Amino acid sequence: MRETANQFCRAGWDVTVVNIAQESWERDSGVDLTLLEQVDPRVNIVELPLSREDLETDIRLFDEERALNPNKWVTQLRKRQQKPFPEPNFGEWRGALEQAVLDIHREHPADLLVASCVPYVNLAAAWKLWEEAKVPYAVDFRDGWSIDVITGIEAFTKDSEMGRWEQKVLDHAVSLWVVNDPIADHYRARYPEFASRVEVVRNGYDADSSPGRAHRADPEAGLVFGYLGTVNFTPAHLETVLNAWRAAREREPLLANARFEVRGHIGNGAGREANKHSEMLKQAEVDGVSFGGPAAKAEVSSIYARWDAMVLILIGGRFVTSGKVYEYMATGLPIVSAHVVEHDASNVLQGHPLWTGAVGIDEEGLAESFVKAAHMAVETSDEVHAEAMAHADQFTREALMSVAVKNLVGRLTNEHDGNDGSAAAPGDKTSTTDVDSLSSKSIVAGGPTS
Repeated sequence: MRETANQFCRAGWDVTVVNIAQESWERDSGVDLTLLEQVDPRVNIVELPLSREDLETDIRLFDEERALNPNKWVTQLRKRQQKPFPEPNFGEWRGALEQAVLDIHREHPADLLVASCVPYVNLAAAWKLWEEAKVPYAVDFRDGWSIDVITGIEAFTKDSEMGRWEQKVLDHAVSLWVVNDPIADHYRARYPEFASRVEVVRNGYDADSSPGRAHRADPEAGLVFGYLGTVNFTPAHLETVLNAWRAAREREPLLANARFEVRGHIGNGAGREANKHSEMLKQAEVDGVSFGGPAAKAEVSSIYARWDAMVLILIGGRFVTSGKVYEYMATGLPIVSAHVVEHDASNVLQGHPLWTGAVGIDEEGLAESFVKAAHMAVETSDEVHAEAMAHADQFTREALMSVAVKNLVGRLTNEHDGNDGSAAAPGDKTSTTDVDSLSSKSIVAGGPTS
């Protein structure tokens, strides 16, 4: 989302981003201030005093009902939150978001709104501005709403409240952005009349996240394998990876003194780093495993420069790509895939010369992948490392988002000229063009690298 805002600025637009307050992100998952440093200074940021009540940890602020029966309190909270909009945790934000975009438009008329999800309540604000002022809008789903990308099945029916909201909003959207072809296929099949407006906009990676040079491993000092990303996989998934790592160290001399570093967020709110995953990583320290916590975006390239191989642990299947796979490829290091075989990350990795292949979440298969990656780390030439880095060049975020923004502006122009009847043309505009972008946490926290 940061790159979306930056690209609109570079295209000559005035950009206003609507976000929640920094302290709200701090309560949730933390904030990476180095990401804010990379936001174009011309972007105007409006922060709203919204936060999740359930993440409050100061018990002095609890009312009597929450203190005496917290489970009942949470159940009632979820019901109350979904009355304004069918989304737990965020539904009650609807009114504040709607008022914010109306106020912004009143002060400085907008020509386009980009609603970035999650949360999906952002769609209500896009719809409100369309109803009140006929401001065109685009939807950036990244994953999707009506498809459960983890299981690959329909998340809700078209006649449900969520289904009615999704169809209503998409019926008038200029465009829908999703991260991969399987999700795009889902939406094209679900809404055939909308198919031409669905666009695949891959996550990509920031060029400054890559070390940008060939790597030389030092087996005498001990090879270092690394995982950087959100720890959102199950404890059972993590256990399989750790068992495979242990088995590989026992059988392969190159791994006898190797280390496995895990970096990133584990949990949110009061559960941050206080869960089963943290316990398992602590117990695995005897096997050379360590957990270093979240990493700031500015640190990413230096972290990758210290590692000899990457471990790509992902949830989901063919509907999930992940953002980290592009960044991992750009390091030019060997990549061990710890995800199901039929995963979209496998499609992205095809052709990468230092990928050990997809063997599924299988202990023996992963152990062999760790061994294979160890040999790649010490035996690969500089030329092959360079070839591996070049494989990722097509996925730089700047390149991907500049094209996406250009295409979106083109769609908007066509509709304004009456060449596409999918949405009403904008009314009289000022000579200045604006985009109001409702953001998810990626605009501030940067997702898995925060």
